[in-house]
Amino acid sequence: MLLSCLLVPTFGGCGGDDGWRASACGSCSVASLCGCSGGGGSSVDAAVPDAPADASLAADERPDGLVLQGSFAPTGSMTVARVYHTATLLPNGAVLIAGGENGITNALPVASAELYDPTAGTFTATGKMTTARAYQTATLLPSGKVLIAGGGIGQASAELYDPAAGTFTATGNMTVARAGHTATLLPNGAVLIVGGDAAGTAELYDSVGGAFTATGNMTTSREFPTATLLPDGTVLIAGGQDSKGELLATAELFDPSAGTFTATGSMTTAKYEHTATLLNNGKVLVTGGEADSGYLASAELYDPSTKTFTVVGTMTTARAYHTATLLGSGKVLVAGGFNSEDLASAELYDPSSGTFTATGNMTVARDSHTATLLGSGKVLVAGGFNGEDLASAELYDE
Repeated sequence: MLLSCLLVPTFGGCGGDDGWRASACGSCSVASLCGCSGGGGSSVDAAVPDAPADASLAADERPDGLVLQGSFAPTGSMTVARVYHTATLLPNGAVLIAGGENGITNALPVASAELYDPTAGTFTATGKMTTARAYQTATLLPSGKVLIAGGGIGQASAELYDPAAGTFTATGNMTVARAGHTATLLPNGAVLIVGGDAAGTAELYDSVGGAFTATGNMTTSREFPTATLLPDGTVLIAGGQDSKGELLATAELFDPSAGTFTATGSMTTAKYEHTATLLNNGKVLVTGGEADSGYLASAELYDPSTKTFTVVGTMTTARAYHTATLLGSGKVLVAGGFNSEDLASAELYDPSSGTFTATGNMTVARDSHTATLLGSGKVLVAGGFNGEDLASAELYDE
């Protein structure tokens, strides 16, 4: 069902066709994820309409006057507007923002990077990447450096950011060019790279030796799946789309000791552009995403002890291209995304009750942004898309 486009394969639907969304949400072009009104399917299984993205409302106030737990407030803006970038919390508490697309460059990837200082609430430029990238992965290594890998039309190159020097340097290339892949730090310090290619391959990065080596293939090819490190050291790979553009409900587990993937229970709905968040109880919360039938408000839990997914409470709003962040309280902040329009709404999932409740709106509606839990317990939301690429950022305080 989903077709491939020039920059990154297959995102859902402008004007009823699967393709790309132009910055003005007009004809499809190589710009941002498609999602013009009427494209990509209608919203499904949404219990409550999204709250209007009205910046005149207080962050913790709904139109009906209800005061909600938690609020967003603006912080300093990035030096460059970005979407499809990465955000990585560094050991010193700063956040590294790298790459992405920028409308000024005609939606081409950028090489620039910057640092957010939580104390000052400001962004400042840091060294540029060796290669312009979007849809790349960024993984904090045990050394404190950050591994940047792949992205773009499908790059095999990778590089390391050194916070002490503020510079990027090339490291070994991946065995396969990838975009729409995942990167997961394993307990032994290696990084598992999966998906983003047509063959379903996977590989491991040796953070000491600086080289990538192939490991066992996945049970199926996947683009834009989720990957979650489980408490037992295995990695849950779920959903996405295969090399033919078909959405997947299947999931599988990577065993680092054996270097192999094995099938596990399937999700209740085939989807991509969903989120997967490890909870403090060891289960994995999967929220939203886009299905063949439209955008999803449904959520499900993966239980590693039974290796099964079960439906859990429904979100207040259907959404895809959103973020889901585990908070210090154990709750999960689900923010923004897209559902026939960009969303400012946010909600909290409470594992103790298995329910979602609305929280304060973001100050700016956005999709395809990043959300990073800071040392203070606040969440930094940065960039994304809302008719144009965004430089704005904001903080969520529970």
